[in-house]
Amino acid sequence: MKRILRTAVICGAALTMVSTAALSASADDAGLAFDDPQPGFAPAGTVLAEAGPAEVGLDPAPLQEAWQRVVAATGPEGERDHPLFPGAVLTYGHDGHVVMQEATGHSRLFADGQGTELPEAEQIATSTDTIYDLASVSKLFTSVVVMQQVEAGRVALDEPVTTYIPEFTDPAPGADPDEPAEHDKSGITIRQLLTHTSGFPAWVPLWSTQPDPQSRLHAALTAALVDEPGTTYTYSDLNLITLAEVASRVSGQSLDELVRTGITEPLGMDDTGYNPDPSLRPRIAATEFQATPDRGVVWGEVHDENAWSLGGVAGHAGVFSTADDLSRLAQAMLNGGSYDGQRVLSEQSVQQMITNENTEFPEDAHGLGFELDQRWYMGGLASPRTAGHTGYTGTSLVLDFSSRSFVILLTNRVHPSRSWGSPNPVRVAAAQGLAEAMAVRPQRGEDFWHTGTEPRTDAALTWSLVVPRTGGQLEFETLVDVESTDPLHLEVSTDSGETWAPLPWSLDGAPVTGPYAASGLRQWQHAEAALPSGRVQVRWRQTTDASLSGRGVHLDDIRLTLGRGQAQVGTEDAPWRLVADDGWERVTR
Repeated sequence: MKRILRTAVICGAALTMVSTAALSASADDAGLAFDDPQPGFAPAGTVLAEAGPAEVGLDPAPLQEAWQRVVAATGPEGERDHPLFPGAVLTYGHDGHVVMQEATGHSRLFADGQGTELPEAEQIATSTDTIYDLASVSKLFTSVVVMQQVEAGRVALDEPVTTYIPEFTDPAPGADPDEPAEHDKSGITIRQLLTHTSGFPAWVPLWSTQPDPQSRLHAALTAALVDEPGTTYTYSDLNLITLAEVASRVSGQSLDELVRTGITEPLGMDDTGYNPDPSLRPRIAATEFQATPDRGVVWGEVHDENAWSLGGVAGHAGVFSTADDLSRLAQAMLNGGSYDGQRVLSEQSVQQMITNENTEFPEDAHGLGFELDQRWYMGGLASPRTAGHTGYTGTSLVLDFSSRSFVILLTNRVHPSRSWGSPNPVRVAAAQGLAEAMAVRPQRGEDFWHTGTEPRTDAALTWSLVVPRTGGQLEFETLVDVESTDPLHLEVSTDSGETWAPLPWSLDGAPVTGPYAASGLRQWQHAEAALPSGRVQVRWRQTTDASLSGRGVHLDDIRLTLGRGQAQVGTEDAPWRLVADDGWERVTR
Protein backbone atom coordinates (compact mmCIF):
# COMPACT_ATOMS: atom_id res chain seq x y z
CA MET A 1 0.00 0.00 0.00
CA LYS A 2 1.68 3.13 -1.26
CA ARG A 3 1.81 6.39 0.71
CA ILE A 4 3.60 9.50 -0.44
CA LEU A 5 3.17 11.49 2.73
CA ARG A 6 2.18 10.94 6.33
CA THR A 7 0.97 14.15 7.91
CA ALA A 8 0.20 14.79 11.54
CA VAL A 9 -3.41 14.97 12.63
CA ILE A 10 -4.43 18.50 13.50
CA CYS A 11 -6.47 18.40 16.65
CA GLY A 12 -7.56 20.81 19.32
CA ALA A 13 -4.50 20.08 21.43
CA ALA A 14 -2.21 20.77 18.49
CA LEU A 15 -3.87 24.10 17.92
CA THR A 16 -3.04 25.23 21.43
CA MET A 17 0.61 24.44 20.83
CA VAL A 18 0.92 26.96 18.01
CA SER A 19 2.47 30.04 19.54
CA THR A 20 0.84 33.43 19.24
CA ALA A 21 4.13 34.70 17.94
CA ALA A 22 4.02 32.24 15.05
CA LEU A 23 0.56 33.35 14.00
CA SER A 24 1.23 37.07 14.30
CA ALA A 25 4.58 36.97 12.57
CA SER A 26 5.75 39.92 10.54
CA ALA A 27 5.00 40.08 6.82
CA ASP A 28 8.50 38.86 6.07
CA ASP A 29 7.86 35.68 8.05
CA ALA A 30 4.24 35.06 7.06
CA GLY A 31 4.91 32.78 4.09
CA LEU A 32 2.85 33.29 0.94
CA ALA A 33 0.22 35.79 2.04
CA PHE A 34 -3.28 36.12 0.61
CA ASP A 35 -2.57 39.74 -0.35
CA ASP A 36 0.69 38.91 -2.12
CA PRO A 37 -0.37 36.87 -5.19
CA GLN A 38 2.56 35.16 -6.85
CA PRO A 39 3.05 35.36 -10.62
CA GLY A 40 3.82 32.41 -12.85
CA PHE A 41 4.45 28.98 -11.39
CA ALA A 42 6.18 27.43 -8.42
CA PRO A 43 9.79 26.41 -9.07
CA ALA A 44 9.81 23.39 -11.38
CA GLY A 45 11.84 21.39 -8.88
CA THR A 46 9.32 21.73 -6.06
CA VAL A 47 8.60 18.31 -4.53
CA LEU A 48 6.00 17.93 -1.83
CA ALA A 49 7.15 17.61 1.77
CA GLU A 50 5.33 17.59 5.09
CA ALA A 51 4.95 20.64 7.30
CA GLY A 52 2.66 21.92 9.99
CA PRO A 53 0.44 24.81 8.89
CA ALA A 54 2.20 27.39 11.08
CA GLU A 55 5.57 26.36 9.65
CA VAL A 56 4.53 27.74 6.27
CA GLY A 57 2.73 30.80 7.61
CA LEU A 58 -0.80 29.37 7.80
CA ASP A 59 -3.21 29.70 10.72
CA PRO A 60 -4.25 26.12 11.64
CA ALA A 61 -7.60 27.17 13.13
CA PRO A 62 -9.50 27.79 9.84
CA LEU A 63 -8.18 24.51 8.44
CA GLN A 64 -9.45 22.67 11.48
CA GLU A 65 -12.81 24.44 11.31
CA ALA A 66 -13.16 23.40 7.67
CA TRP A 67 -12.27 19.83 8.56
CA GLN A 68 -14.97 19.79 11.23
CA ARG A 69 -17.47 20.84 8.55
CA VAL A 70 -16.40 17.80 6.54
CA VAL A 71 -16.70 15.51 9.55
CA ALA A 72 -20.16 16.86 10.38
CA ALA A 73 -21.35 16.04 6.87
CA THR A 74 -20.72 12.32 7.45
CA GLY A 75 -23.67 12.17 9.88
CA PRO A 76 -27.17 13.62 10.32
CA GLU A 77 -27.09 17.38 10.73
CA GLY A 78 -29.89 19.91 11.27
CA GLU A 79 -32.96 18.91 9.29
CA ARG A 80 -30.98 16.28 7.39
CA ASP A 81 -31.59 12.83 8.92
CA HIS A 82 -28.85 11.10 6.93
CA PRO A 83 -25.23 11.76 6.03
CA LEU A 84 -24.44 14.09 3.17
CA PHE A 85 -21.74 11.56 2.34
CA PRO A 86 -20.52 8.54 4.31
CA GLY A 87 -16.81 9.31 4.15
CA ALA A 88 -14.22 11.79 2.96
CA VAL A 89 -10.53 12.60 2.61
CA LEU A 90 -9.38 16.23 2.77
CA THR A 91 -5.88 17.33 1.75
CA TYR A 92 -4.33 20.80 1.87
CA GLY A 93 -1.13 21.72 0.05
CA HIS A 94 0.61 25.08 0.33
CA ASP A 95 3.93 26.36 -0.97
CA GLY A 96 5.33 22.90 -1.70
CA HIS A 97 4.08 21.29 1.52
CA VAL A 98 1.20 19.05 2.48
CA VAL A 99 0.04 20.74 5.66
CA MET A 100 -2.98 18.58 6.42
CA GLN A 101 -4.44 15.27 5.31
CA GLU A 102 -7.39 13.69 7.11
CA ALA A 103 -9.87 10.88 6.59
CA THR A 104 -13.27 10.36 8.19
CA GLY A 105 -16.32 8.12 7.98
CA HIS A 106 -16.76 5.07 5.79
CA SER A 107 -15.83 4.22 2.23
CA ARG A 108 -18.43 1.43 2.27
CA LEU A 109 -21.45 1.67 4.55
CA PHE A 110 -24.78 0.97 2.85
CA ALA A 111 -26.42 -2.14 1.44
CA ASP A 112 -29.12 -0.54 -0.67
CA GLY A 113 -30.47 2.74 -2.01
CA GLN A 114 -32.63 3.37 1.07
CA GLY A 115 -29.65 3.67 3.39
CA THR A 116 -29.78 0.30 5.12
CA GLU A 117 -26.41 -0.06 6.81
CA LEU A 118 -24.31 -3.14 6.18
CA PRO A 119 -23.41 -5.35 9.12
CA GLU A 120 -20.53 -3.76 10.99
CA ALA A 121 -18.13 -6.49 9.86
CA GLU A 122 -18.79 -5.57 6.22
CA GLN A 123 -18.41 -1.82 6.64
CA ILE A 124 -15.08 -0.28 5.65
CA ALA A 125 -13.66 2.84 7.29
CA THR A 126 -12.23 5.57 5.09
CA SER A 127 -8.45 5.94 5.15
CA THR A 128 -6.18 8.52 3.60
CA ASP A 129 -5.30 6.03 0.84
CA THR A 130 -8.90 5.18 -0.06
CA ILE A 131 -9.33 5.08 -3.84
CA TYR A 132 -12.16 7.23 -5.19
CA ASP A 133 -14.08 7.31 -8.45
CA LEU A 134 -13.19 10.84 -9.62
CA ALA A 135 -16.14 11.15 -12.01
CA SER A 136 -15.73 14.39 -14.03
CA VAL A 137 -12.37 15.24 -12.49
CA SER A 138 -11.33 12.62 -15.07
CA LYS A 139 -11.87 15.33 -17.68
CA LEU A 140 -8.64 16.97 -16.53
CA PHE A 141 -6.68 13.84 -17.40
CA THR A 142 -8.21 13.82 -20.88
CA SER A 143 -7.42 17.52 -21.28
CA VAL A 144 -3.77 16.98 -20.32
CA VAL A 145 -3.55 14.12 -22.83
CA VAL A 146 -4.98 16.38 -25.56
CA MET A 147 -2.49 19.14 -24.75
CA GLN A 148 0.29 16.56 -24.98
CA GLN A 149 -0.90 15.73 -28.50
CA VAL A 150 -0.87 19.45 -29.29
CA GLU A 151 2.73 19.67 -28.08
CA ALA A 152 3.64 16.65 -30.20
CA GLY A 153 2.22 18.38 -33.29
CA ARG A 154 -0.49 15.77 -33.83
CA VAL A 155 -3.38 18.08 -32.94
CA ALA A 156 -3.97 21.78 -33.57
CA LEU A 157 -6.29 23.67 -31.25
CA ASP A 158 -8.07 25.61 -33.98
CA GLU A 159 -8.32 22.73 -36.42
CA PRO A 160 -11.84 21.39 -37.11
CA VAL A 161 -12.66 18.14 -35.35
CA THR A 162 -13.52 16.64 -38.73
CA THR A 163 -9.81 16.68 -39.58
CA TYR A 164 -9.35 13.91 -37.04
CA ILE A 165 -12.84 12.33 -37.00
CA PRO A 166 -14.34 12.53 -40.50
CA GLU A 167 -17.66 10.99 -39.38
CA PHE A 168 -18.13 13.78 -36.83
CA THR A 169 -20.63 15.47 -39.15
CA ASP A 170 -22.54 12.30 -40.01
CA PRO A 171 -26.27 12.35 -39.19
CA ALA A 172 -27.09 11.72 -35.54
CA PRO A 173 -28.72 8.36 -34.72
CA GLY A 174 -32.37 8.46 -35.77
CA ALA A 175 -31.97 11.61 -37.85
CA ASP A 176 -33.18 11.80 -41.43
CA PRO A 177 -30.00 11.65 -43.56
CA ASP A 178 -31.69 13.74 -46.24
CA GLU A 179 -32.53 16.59 -43.85
CA PRO A 180 -29.76 19.10 -43.03
CA ALA A 181 -28.92 19.43 -39.35
CA GLU A 182 -30.19 22.52 -37.57
CA HIS A 183 -26.63 23.49 -36.58
CA ASP A 184 -23.53 22.84 -38.68
CA LYS A 185 -20.79 20.85 -36.91
CA SER A 186 -18.13 21.14 -39.60
CA GLY A 187 -16.46 24.21 -38.06
CA ILE A 188 -16.24 22.98 -34.46
CA THR A 189 -12.64 23.10 -33.27
CA ILE A 190 -10.61 21.26 -30.65
CA ARG A 191 -10.48 24.51 -28.67
CA GLN A 192 -14.29 24.68 -28.55
CA LEU A 193 -14.48 21.14 -27.23
CA LEU A 194 -11.99 21.98 -24.46
CA THR A 195 -13.94 25.08 -23.45
CA HIS A 196 -17.45 23.58 -23.74
CA THR A 197 -18.52 26.03 -26.41
CA SER A 198 -19.15 23.48 -29.16
CA GLY A 199 -22.94 23.56 -28.98
CA PHE A 200 -23.27 19.93 -27.86
CA PRO A 201 -26.15 19.03 -25.52
CA ALA A 202 -25.20 18.61 -21.86
CA TRP A 203 -25.85 14.88 -21.85
CA VAL A 204 -27.09 12.00 -23.97
CA PRO A 205 -28.13 8.63 -22.43
CA LEU A 206 -25.75 6.54 -24.48
CA TRP A 207 -26.00 3.54 -22.15
CA SER A 208 -29.74 3.09 -22.66
CA THR A 209 -30.19 4.13 -26.29
CA GLN A 210 -27.43 2.13 -28.00
CA PRO A 211 -26.69 -1.60 -27.82
CA ASP A 212 -22.89 -1.78 -27.59
CA PRO A 213 -19.76 0.34 -26.94
CA GLN A 214 -19.06 0.93 -30.63
CA SER A 215 -22.52 2.26 -31.38
CA ARG A 216 -22.46 4.35 -28.20
CA LEU A 217 -19.20 5.99 -29.19
CA HIS A 218 -20.55 6.65 -32.68
CA ALA A 219 -23.70 8.18 -31.18
CA ALA A 220 -21.58 10.50 -29.01
CA LEU A 221 -19.42 11.62 -31.93
CA THR A 222 -22.35 12.24 -34.25
CA ALA A 223 -24.74 13.77 -31.71
CA ALA A 224 -26.69 16.75 -33.02
CA LEU A 225 -25.97 20.22 -31.64
CA VAL A 226 -28.46 22.20 -29.57
CA ASP A 227 -26.70 25.54 -30.09
CA GLU A 228 -24.65 27.22 -32.79
CA PRO A 229 -20.94 26.58 -32.07
CA GLY A 230 -19.26 29.40 -30.15
CA THR A 231 -22.49 31.14 -29.13
CA THR A 232 -22.97 29.70 -25.66
CA TYR A 233 -21.33 27.71 -22.87
CA THR A 234 -22.88 24.32 -22.18
CA TYR A 235 -20.92 21.88 -20.04
CA SER A 236 -21.10 18.59 -21.92
CA ASP A 237 -19.61 15.14 -21.46
CA LEU A 238 -19.72 14.73 -25.23
CA ASN A 239 -16.93 17.28 -25.65
CA LEU A 240 -14.51 15.14 -23.66
CA ILE A 241 -15.67 11.86 -25.15
CA THR A 242 -14.88 13.35 -28.55
CA LEU A 243 -11.51 14.70 -27.41
CA ALA A 244 -10.50 11.30 -26.07
CA GLU A 245 -11.27 9.76 -29.44
CA VAL A 246 -9.23 12.45 -31.21
CA ALA A 247 -6.24 11.77 -28.97
CA SER A 248 -6.57 8.03 -29.47
CA ARG A 249 -6.73 8.25 -33.25
CA VAL A 250 -3.82 10.64 -33.72
CA SER A 251 -1.57 8.75 -31.29
CA GLY A 252 -2.55 5.17 -32.06
CA GLN A 253 -3.04 4.51 -28.34
CA SER A 254 -6.14 4.06 -26.22
CA LEU A 255 -7.04 6.74 -23.68
CA ASP A 256 -6.07 4.61 -20.70
CA GLU A 257 -2.66 3.94 -22.28
CA LEU A 258 -2.16 7.64 -22.94
CA VAL A 259 -3.04 8.53 -19.35
CA ARG A 260 -0.76 5.80 -17.99
CA THR A 261 2.28 6.58 -20.14
CA GLY A 262 1.82 10.35 -20.24
CA ILE A 263 0.61 11.18 -16.73
CA THR A 264 0.41 8.55 -14.03
CA GLU A 265 3.68 6.67 -14.64
CA PRO A 266 5.87 9.80 -15.02
CA LEU A 267 4.31 11.40 -11.92
CA GLY A 268 4.43 8.24 -9.82
CA MET A 269 0.65 8.07 -9.45
CA ASP A 270 0.62 4.34 -8.72
CA ASP A 271 -2.99 4.16 -7.52
CA THR A 272 -4.52 6.06 -10.43
CA GLY A 273 -6.16 4.68 -13.55
CA TYR A 274 -9.26 3.21 -15.15
CA ASN A 275 -10.97 -0.08 -14.30
CA PRO A 276 -9.09 -0.82 -11.06
CA ASP A 277 -8.00 -4.37 -10.40
CA PRO A 278 -10.61 -6.34 -8.41
CA SER A 279 -7.98 -7.02 -5.74
CA LEU A 280 -8.09 -3.30 -4.86
CA ARG A 281 -11.81 -3.37 -4.09
CA PRO A 282 -11.40 -3.17 -0.27
CA ARG A 283 -9.59 0.15 -0.77
CA ILE A 284 -12.17 1.60 -3.18
CA ALA A 285 -15.02 3.81 -2.01
CA ALA A 286 -18.42 2.42 -2.92
CA THR A 287 -20.82 4.65 -4.84
CA GLU A 288 -24.49 4.45 -5.73
CA PHE A 289 -27.09 1.70 -5.56
CA GLN A 290 -28.32 1.61 -9.17
CA ALA A 291 -31.55 -0.15 -10.05
CA THR A 292 -31.61 1.20 -13.63
CA PRO A 293 -29.33 -0.09 -14.99
CA ASP A 294 -29.47 -3.04 -12.61
CA ARG A 295 -26.01 -2.83 -11.02
CA GLY A 296 -26.78 -2.89 -7.30
CA VAL A 297 -24.32 -0.98 -5.14
CA VAL A 298 -21.57 0.08 -7.54
CA TRP A 299 -18.23 -0.78 -5.97
CA GLY A 300 -14.95 -0.97 -7.84
CA GLU A 301 -16.50 0.04 -11.19
CA VAL A 302 -17.08 3.49 -12.61
CA HIS A 303 -20.32 5.05 -11.37
CA ASP A 304 -21.14 7.06 -14.50
CA GLU A 305 -23.55 5.00 -16.61
CA ASN A 306 -22.24 6.19 -19.97
CA ALA A 307 -18.61 5.59 -19.02
CA TRP A 308 -19.55 2.14 -17.69
CA SER A 309 -21.34 1.32 -20.92
CA LEU A 310 -18.24 2.36 -22.89
CA GLY A 311 -16.13 -0.20 -21.04
CA GLY A 312 -15.03 1.98 -18.13
CA VAL A 313 -12.63 4.12 -20.15
CA ALA A 314 -14.08 7.39 -21.39
CA GLY A 315 -12.96 10.96 -21.84
CA HIS A 316 -15.48 12.39 -19.37
CA ALA A 317 -15.29 9.87 -16.48
CA GLY A 318 -13.65 6.66 -15.37
CA VAL A 319 -10.45 7.62 -13.53
CA PHE A 320 -9.96 6.31 -9.98
CA SER A 321 -7.35 7.91 -7.72
CA THR A 322 -6.24 8.76 -4.18
CA ALA A 323 -5.55 12.01 -2.38
CA ASP A 324 -1.80 11.35 -2.50
CA ASP A 325 -1.77 10.74 -6.24
CA LEU A 326 -3.87 13.82 -6.93
CA SER A 327 -1.48 15.83 -4.75
CA ARG A 328 1.30 14.91 -7.17
CA LEU A 329 -0.77 15.97 -10.17
CA ALA A 330 -1.77 19.20 -8.41
CA GLN A 331 1.82 20.12 -7.60
CA ALA A 332 2.90 19.24 -11.14
CA MET A 333 0.40 21.79 -12.47
CA LEU A 334 1.46 24.40 -9.89
CA ASN A 335 5.07 23.77 -10.97
CA GLY A 336 4.18 24.51 -14.58
CA GLY A 337 3.93 20.92 -15.80
CA SER A 338 6.69 19.00 -14.02
CA TYR A 339 7.18 17.06 -10.81
CA ASP A 340 10.18 15.30 -9.31
CA GLY A 341 12.21 15.62 -12.49
CA GLN A 342 9.42 14.46 -14.82
CA ARG A 343 7.80 16.95 -17.19
CA VAL A 344 4.34 16.06 -18.48
CA LEU A 345 3.47 19.45 -20.01
CA SER A 346 5.31 22.59 -20.99
CA GLU A 347 4.72 25.76 -18.99
CA GLN A 348 3.08 27.24 -22.07
CA SER A 349 0.54 24.40 -22.19
CA VAL A 350 -0.26 24.70 -18.49
CA GLN A 351 -0.72 28.44 -18.95
CA GLN A 352 -3.16 27.78 -21.79
CA MET A 353 -5.07 25.39 -19.58
CA ILE A 354 -5.55 28.07 -16.89
CA THR A 355 -6.12 31.14 -19.09
CA ASN A 356 -9.75 32.09 -19.57
CA GLU A 357 -10.95 31.39 -23.10
CA ASN A 358 -14.59 32.16 -22.37
CA THR A 359 -14.47 35.92 -21.93
CA GLU A 360 -17.83 36.20 -23.71
CA PHE A 361 -19.40 34.05 -20.98
CA PRO A 362 -18.16 35.70 -17.78
CA GLU A 363 -19.91 33.32 -15.38
CA ASP A 364 -18.29 30.33 -17.07
CA ALA A 365 -14.58 31.14 -17.12
CA HIS A 366 -12.74 28.18 -18.58
CA GLY A 367 -9.24 27.42 -19.79
CA LEU A 368 -8.30 24.56 -22.08
CA GLY A 369 -9.59 21.92 -19.67
CA PHE A 370 -9.77 23.64 -16.27
CA GLU A 371 -12.68 25.60 -14.84
CA LEU A 372 -11.57 29.00 -13.51
CA ASP A 373 -12.72 31.42 -10.81
CA GLN A 374 -15.77 29.45 -9.65
CA ARG A 375 -16.69 30.66 -6.17
CA TRP A 376 -19.49 28.05 -5.88
CA TYR A 377 -16.89 25.45 -4.98
CA MET A 378 -13.62 27.44 -4.71
CA GLY A 379 -14.94 29.73 -1.97
CA GLY A 380 -12.51 32.42 -0.89
CA LEU A 381 -9.79 30.99 -3.13
CA ALA A 382 -11.71 31.93 -6.29
CA SER A 383 -9.73 34.19 -8.60
CA PRO A 384 -8.83 34.37 -12.30
CA ARG A 385 -5.74 32.28 -11.45
CA THR A 386 -7.61 29.60 -9.51
CA ALA A 387 -8.36 26.46 -11.51
CA GLY A 388 -10.18 23.27 -10.71
CA HIS A 389 -12.88 20.76 -11.40
CA THR A 390 -15.57 18.83 -9.60
CA GLY A 391 -16.88 15.30 -9.98
CA TYR A 392 -20.46 14.06 -9.65
CA THR A 393 -19.47 11.39 -7.14
CA GLY A 394 -18.46 14.15 -4.69
CA THR A 395 -14.88 14.89 -5.63
CA SER A 396 -13.18 18.23 -6.22
CA LEU A 397 -9.75 19.67 -6.95
CA VAL A 398 -8.86 23.35 -6.52
CA LEU A 399 -5.49 24.76 -7.63
CA ASP A 400 -4.64 28.28 -6.48
CA PHE A 401 -1.67 29.35 -8.57
CA SER A 402 -1.39 32.74 -6.85
CA SER A 403 -0.63 31.16 -3.47
CA ARG A 404 0.83 27.91 -4.86
CA SER A 405 -1.78 25.93 -2.98
CA PHE A 406 -4.24 23.12 -3.60
CA VAL A 407 -7.32 21.66 -1.94
CA ILE A 408 -8.40 18.09 -2.64
CA LEU A 409 -11.73 16.89 -1.27
CA LEU A 410 -12.69 13.31 -2.06
CA THR A 411 -16.10 11.98 -1.00
CA ASN A 412 -18.47 9.26 -2.16
CA ARG A 413 -21.55 11.42 -1.80
CA VAL A 414 -23.62 9.22 -4.16
CA HIS A 415 -23.33 6.29 -1.72
CA PRO A 416 -26.02 5.12 -1.44
CA SER A 417 -28.03 7.65 -3.49
CA ARG A 418 -27.42 10.72 -5.63
CA SER A 419 -30.56 12.24 -4.11
CA TRP A 420 -29.10 12.63 -0.61
CA GLY A 421 -27.81 16.12 -1.22
CA SER A 422 -25.15 18.33 -2.77
CA PRO A 423 -21.60 18.47 -1.37
CA ASN A 424 -21.11 22.03 -2.64
CA PRO A 425 -21.39 23.73 0.79
CA VAL A 426 -18.66 21.42 2.09
CA ARG A 427 -16.52 22.02 -0.99
CA VAL A 428 -16.81 25.75 -0.33
CA ALA A 429 -15.98 25.29 3.35
CA ALA A 430 -12.87 23.28 2.47
CA ALA A 431 -11.54 25.92 0.08
CA GLN A 432 -12.57 28.75 2.40
CA GLY A 433 -10.55 27.18 5.19
CA LEU A 434 -7.34 27.58 3.22
CA ALA A 435 -8.23 31.10 2.08
CA GLU A 436 -8.76 32.19 5.69
CA ALA A 437 -5.65 30.36 6.89
CA MET A 438 -3.43 32.57 4.72
CA ALA A 439 -2.28 35.85 6.22
CA VAL A 440 -3.39 39.28 5.10
CA ARG A 441 -0.65 41.76 5.99
CA PRO A 442 -1.45 45.03 7.80
CA GLN A 443 -0.56 48.18 5.87
CA ARG A 444 0.27 50.15 8.99
CA GLY A 445 0.99 48.88 12.47
CA GLU A 446 0.21 45.36 13.60
CA ASP A 447 -3.53 45.01 12.92
CA PHE A 448 -6.45 46.21 10.78
CA TRP A 449 -10.24 46.11 10.58
CA HIS A 450 -11.96 43.07 9.07
CA THR A 451 -15.63 42.21 8.51
CA GLY A 452 -15.18 38.48 8.83
CA THR A 453 -16.64 35.98 6.35
CA GLU A 454 -19.87 34.82 7.96
CA PRO A 455 -23.10 34.89 5.90
CA ARG A 456 -26.21 36.82 6.94
CA THR A 457 -24.40 39.66 8.70
CA ASP A 458 -24.95 43.41 8.83
CA ALA A 459 -21.72 45.11 9.85
CA ALA A 460 -21.06 48.84 10.17
CA LEU A 461 -17.89 50.67 11.17
CA THR A 462 -18.51 54.36 11.95
CA TRP A 463 -16.01 57.18 12.41
CA SER A 464 -17.17 60.46 13.92
CA LEU A 465 -14.96 63.45 13.25
CA VAL A 466 -14.93 67.21 12.82
CA VAL A 467 -13.82 68.50 9.42
CA PRO A 468 -12.56 72.13 9.37
CA ARG A 469 -13.99 74.73 7.03
CA THR A 470 -11.02 74.31 4.72
CA GLY A 471 -12.23 70.77 4.03
CA GLY A 472 -10.64 67.40 4.38
CA GLN A 473 -9.88 64.24 2.50
CA LEU A 474 -10.78 60.81 3.85
CA GLU A 475 -8.08 58.28 3.01
CA PHE A 476 -7.76 54.60 3.83
CA GLU A 477 -6.37 51.33 2.51
CA THR A 478 -8.76 48.53 1.69
CA LEU A 479 -8.70 44.95 0.44
CA VAL A 480 -12.09 43.72 -0.74
CA ASP A 481 -12.78 40.10 -1.69
CA VAL A 482 -16.53 39.51 -1.76
CA GLU A 483 -19.37 38.40 -3.98
CA SER A 484 -21.19 41.03 -5.99
CA THR A 485 -24.16 40.51 -3.66
CA ASP A 486 -22.08 41.41 -0.56
CA PRO A 487 -20.59 44.81 -1.51
CA LEU A 488 -18.97 47.47 0.63
CA HIS A 489 -20.97 50.71 1.05
CA LEU A 490 -19.18 53.93 1.95
CA GLU A 491 -21.67 56.40 3.42
CA VAL A 492 -21.67 59.82 5.10
CA SER A 493 -23.98 61.53 7.58
CA THR A 494 -24.05 65.21 8.59
CA ASP A 495 -26.94 64.90 11.05
CA SER A 496 -25.46 62.61 13.73
CA GLY A 497 -26.51 59.47 11.90
CA GLU A 498 -30.16 60.27 11.38
CA THR A 499 -29.77 59.94 7.62
CA TRP A 500 -27.03 58.50 5.46
CA ALA A 501 -26.03 59.11 1.85
CA PRO A 502 -23.50 57.42 -0.44
CA LEU A 503 -20.08 59.08 -0.27
CA PRO A 504 -18.37 59.44 -3.66
CA TRP A 505 -14.91 57.91 -3.48
CA SER A 506 -12.10 56.52 -5.58
CA LEU A 507 -9.83 53.48 -5.53
CA ASP A 508 -6.29 53.89 -6.81
CA GLY A 509 -7.54 57.04 -8.56
CA ALA A 510 -10.51 55.40 -10.29
CA PRO A 511 -13.99 56.64 -9.30
CA VAL A 512 -16.24 54.15 -7.51
CA THR A 513 -19.86 54.33 -8.54
CA GLY A 514 -22.22 52.84 -5.97
CA PRO A 515 -21.43 49.88 -3.74
CA TYR A 516 -18.08 48.22 -4.36
CA ALA A 517 -17.34 44.50 -4.72
CA ALA A 518 -14.23 42.76 -6.02
CA SER A 519 -13.37 39.08 -6.27
CA GLY A 520 -9.94 37.55 -6.71
CA LEU A 521 -7.97 40.82 -6.81
CA ARG A 522 -6.12 40.05 -3.56
CA GLN A 523 -4.46 43.44 -3.31
CA TRP A 524 -4.75 46.42 -0.99
CA GLN A 525 -6.03 49.53 -2.75
CA HIS A 526 -5.74 53.19 -1.78
CA ALA A 527 -9.09 54.91 -1.25
CA GLU A 528 -9.89 58.64 -1.12
CA ALA A 529 -13.07 60.67 -0.60
CA ALA A 530 -13.71 64.39 -0.14
CA LEU A 531 -15.59 65.16 3.09
CA PRO A 532 -17.91 68.09 3.81
CA SER A 533 -16.94 70.47 6.62
CA GLY A 534 -18.46 70.30 10.08
CA ARG A 535 -19.40 67.38 12.25
CA VAL A 536 -19.37 64.35 10.02
CA GLN A 537 -19.83 60.62 10.40
CA VAL A 538 -18.38 58.19 7.88
CA ARG A 539 -19.66 54.62 7.74
CA TRP A 540 -18.25 51.51 6.11
CA ARG A 541 -21.13 49.06 5.84
CA GLN A 542 -21.45 45.54 4.51
CA THR A 543 -24.52 43.29 4.50
CA THR A 544 -23.91 39.69 3.48
CA ASP A 545 -26.45 37.26 2.08
CA ALA A 546 -26.89 33.57 2.81
CA SER A 547 -24.01 32.46 0.61
CA LEU A 548 -20.31 32.80 1.32
CA SER A 549 -18.75 36.24 1.10
CA GLY A 550 -15.16 35.39 0.13
CA ARG A 551 -12.23 36.65 2.22
CA GLY A 552 -14.23 39.72 3.34
CA VAL A 553 -13.55 43.46 3.61
CA HIS A 554 -10.33 44.76 5.16
CA LEU A 555 -9.61 48.37 6.18
CA ASP A 556 -6.39 49.90 7.43
CA ASP A 557 -4.71 53.26 7.99
CA ILE A 558 -7.97 55.24 8.07
CA ARG A 559 -7.14 58.94 8.24
CA LEU A 560 -8.34 62.46 7.55
CA THR A 561 -5.99 64.61 5.51
CA LEU A 562 -6.61 68.29 6.26
CA GLY A 563 -6.27 71.08 3.74
CA ARG A 564 -3.49 73.67 3.48
CA GLY A 565 -0.76 71.25 4.44
CA GLN A 566 -2.09 70.53 7.94
CA ALA A 567 -1.28 67.22 9.58
CA GLN A 568 -3.23 64.04 9.07
CA VAL A 569 -5.57 62.74 11.76
CA GLY A 570 -5.99 58.99 11.94
CA THR A 571 -8.39 56.76 13.83
CA GLU A 572 -5.48 55.77 16.04
CA ASP A 573 -5.33 59.41 17.21
CA ALA A 574 -8.96 59.36 18.34
CA PRO A 575 -10.02 55.74 18.74
CA TRP A 576 -13.02 56.61 20.92
CA ARG A 577 -14.68 58.19 17.92
CA LEU A 578 -14.67 54.98 15.87
CA VAL A 579 -17.50 52.55 16.66
CA ALA A 580 -17.72 49.00 15.31
CA ASP A 581 -20.96 47.03 15.21
CA ASP A 582 -20.98 43.26 15.38
CA GLY A 583 -19.09 41.91 12.39
CA TRP A 584 -16.12 44.29 12.37
CA GLU A 585 -13.09 43.40 14.45
CA ARG A 586 -9.40 44.19 14.72
CA VAL A 587 -7.24 41.33 13.47
CA THR A 588 -3.54 40.83 12.89
CA ARG A 589 -3.74 38.69 9.73
